Amino acid sequence: MSDRHFDELAARFAEKIYGGAKGAIRLAVLQADLAEVLARRPLRVLDIGAGLGHMSLWLAQQGHDVTLAEPAAPMLDGARERFAEAGQRATFIQAPWQDVEARVDGRFDLVICHAVLEWLAEPQAILPVLHRLSAADGWLSLAFYNRDALIYRNLLKGHFKKLRAQSFAGERQSLTPQQPLDPRELATQLAPLWQVEHSSGVRVFHDYMPPEFQARTEPAALLEMELAYRRHPTFAGLGRYLHWLCRPR
Repeated sequence: MSDRHFDELAARFAEKIYGGAKGAIRLAVLQADLAEVLARRPLRVLDIGAGLGHMSLWLAQQGHDVTLAEPAAPMLDGARERFAEAGQRATFIQAPWQDVEARVDGRFDLVICHAVLEWLAEPQAILPVLHRLSAADGWLSLAFYNRDALIYRNLLKGHFKKLRAQSFAGERQSLTPQQPLDPRELATQLAPLWQVEHSSGVRVFHDYMPPEFQARTEPAALLEMELAYRRHPTFAGLGRYLHWLCRPR
């Protein structure tokens, strides 16, 4: 297995993830979480695996100094266009995570790593790099595809054969990640380097709703409820993604 990049899937990624309710919920939860911890002063921000730059643009618009690192040229080009259209500046680096340390100077107040780990051949290998890139009093915003939610979804759909075979990776042309993460395993790997301060579920119920219910739900009400239940002790762990805000140890 090797790291998966999105050169050939950039347009599909943009349409599928950010073109509807799924993307809107994801951004709303991540932004709400970050708004709780961001300092009022301008921060130095590094977005690793920045994709099309949605989160970085939001941060730049608040006056933060943003650097985007993304290995896929089409994705980074899309981010550049998005920033140009919004009249915002940023530093853009085309590089895989393994090369980012050599391409930046110093440490960052906020390191973002969203929907990256599940596409890596060895997800745990990036964790020390994220730690070295973070300021001693900084934050890591880590969002990852939740293996528990994928198992639950397959249980609801009766895909028992798939579960017995422990077959969780998506097909080559699928946007289901190649290596969904077990939150308990990741927590153990993080523990020597990071303290998880806040945890939220992203899409804790939307993806389980029957399509007819999704279709007739008001978008504003959907976002309101996802935000309200993102940290519920029972429902948060069902989020399709989990978002952890971490402090370096």
